[in-house]
Amino acid sequence: MAFDRMESATYLASLLAKSLSRALQERGNKLGFAPGQFPVLLELWSEEGLTQKQLLDRLDIEQATMANTLARMERDGLVVRKKHPTDRRAQQVFLTSKARDMETEAKEAALAADQSLFTGFRRFERELMLEYMRMAIANDTRN
Repeated sequence: MAFDRMESATYLASLLAKSLSRALQERGNKLGFAPGQFPVLLELWSEEGLTQKQLLDRLDIEQATMANTLARMERDGLVVRKKHPTDRRAQQVFLTSKARDMETEAKEAALAADQSLFTGFRRFERELMLEYMRMAIANDTRN
């Protein structure tokens, strides 16, 4: 069987991820965040004061990537790190007022990015695609 990239889920998922990232980047740049920072922002909007380790566990990314992302977010005025009250080795991550103030607009930007890529989809097609994506992600975590 010959490999056909247009029949490859991994290839198509890669293209889709790039498209979604670009769509979010265009909108996020105007607000002051990068696509790679958005998952961290979502976690911190949900619960502030997480440690870098907690963020790593929740987002399933490499330690070096998280360290770089947090450093950039700190530089950009989105987060501050404070010493953990009981663990001298850890720091807690908190949002700045700038990051808190952009929550609604950032979430709207992500929704708009989604909508732009789902243009022409009927509602049930969008729902099916999202369900299939969740199933594939769940399968990946079992392997």
